[in-house]
Amino acid sequence: MKAVIALGANIGNPQEQLDLALVMLREATEVMAVSSFYRTKPVGGPEQPDYINAVCLAESELPATDLLSLLHGIEKTLGRERKEVNGPRTIDLDLIQYGALLSKAEELALPHPRAHERRFVLEPWHEIEPEAVLLTHGKISELLEQLP
Repeated sequence: MKAVIALGANIGNPQEQLDLALVMLREATEVMAVSSFYRTKPVGGPEQPDYINAVCLAESELPATDLLSLLHGIEKTLGRERKEVNGPRTIDLDLIQYGALLSKAEELALPHPRAHERRFVLEPWHEIEPEAVLLTHGKISELLEQLP
């Protein structure tokens, strides 16, 4: 199934952290495309450095919860500590969409509940998949046009 995975980092060496996360993703999935890296301002949380963000498309046969566990394992390996909501981080990997799977489970909401509001997700995704549709929200090209 096709997975849309958002990557972000803003402490340590963010570009290196994203590169390492992609290496690990390639070991566990078939990464089909990776966007450019985007420098973005933090959204919410305390004052903190700008982020480096990207999106990748990957193919995986893992159940969704196992793929999420894989992402969390990569985060842990790269030093992610979950201290503060929207706080700075060495790496953040979010499963944005997984095939046509819809889920409102507490441990895994699909599609990601705030993806449609986040330019730092939609813009890099649009770069690598211009005709993409965010389930329950529509074409990402149209969602981008609606953002400030």
